[in-house]
Amino acid sequence: MEGDPVTLVNTRELMEKAAANGTGQGAFNVIHVETAEGLVAGAEAAGVPLILQISENCAKYHGGLEPIGLATLAIARDANVPVAVHLDHAESEDLALAAVDLGFGSVMYDGAHLPYDWNVEVTRRVARYAHDHGVYMEAELGKVGGKDGAHAPGVRTDPGEAAAFVEATGVDALAVAVGSSHAMTERNAELDLHLITRLKSAVEKPLVLHGSSGVTDGMLVAAIGAGMTKINVSTHLNGFFTRAVREYLDAYPAVVDSRKYLKAGRDALVLESARMLTLFAKAK
Repeated sequence: MEGDPVTLVNTRELMEKAAANGTGQGAFNVIHVETAEGLVAGAEAAGVPLILQISENCAKYHGGLEPIGLATLAIARDANVPVAVHLDHAESEDLALAAVDLGFGSVMYDGAHLPYDWNVEVTRRVARYAHDHGVYMEAELGKVGGKDGAHAPGVRTDPGEAAAFVEATGVDALAVAVGSSHAMTERNAELDLHLITRLKSAVEKPLVLHGSSGVTDGMLVAAIGAGMTKINVSTHLNGFFTRAVREYLDAYPAVVDSRKYLKAGRDALVLESARMLTLFAKAK
């Protein structure tokens, strides 16, 4: 509908298709406009759908959700492949509701820092608001006290608790802890594939892997085969962007036009994001 930001693919469409096919759906984090552009160019090169994610930290960096959110929605709307926009790791209920109102295709409310009963209450409330507006809802069952919540090293999600949490909250997808951790710069995490299979059977909803940057290609493919659907990647792709910027500045130390080195970073995302999206889409 012209003039309405909800003119792009809803996350539900991408998630349900990937889950039905037993393949993986890549979800890559936006840091600024250049990353959104580079990631979409990668999806177009691969001919594969993409979920663009904006985290609460990213929104804070840009002074609020609206500036980066509207820019990302515009980039997604102009893509020639299906692209959805997702709010990632929102610990603020108000931010999650704002993303729904802004036209995002999905939101993740992260209540892992809350006591279990409070987490259930707030997650259920956000899920109800999201569903009333046709928006897909992701949540996380975490552990109180861990800096990374459910994805702190050593934490594992219990299948029985996960099933009860999904039933109590009505969420559409669940982020689970199976051995990965956020912000890993080395790809050496060992995932518990047996646990993924058990979680998939218990929850019967699409599972989400956070912290995928620390996981090898082979292990990611195996995780998708075991039951993972949405594969979140940020740090790994950020490394490609940053290395390209550093190399450009080393080669051209007198440059003052930031567009030149940001373009180098943006271009560096295209091949790797295309490669990863294709890897996930072909995994079974």
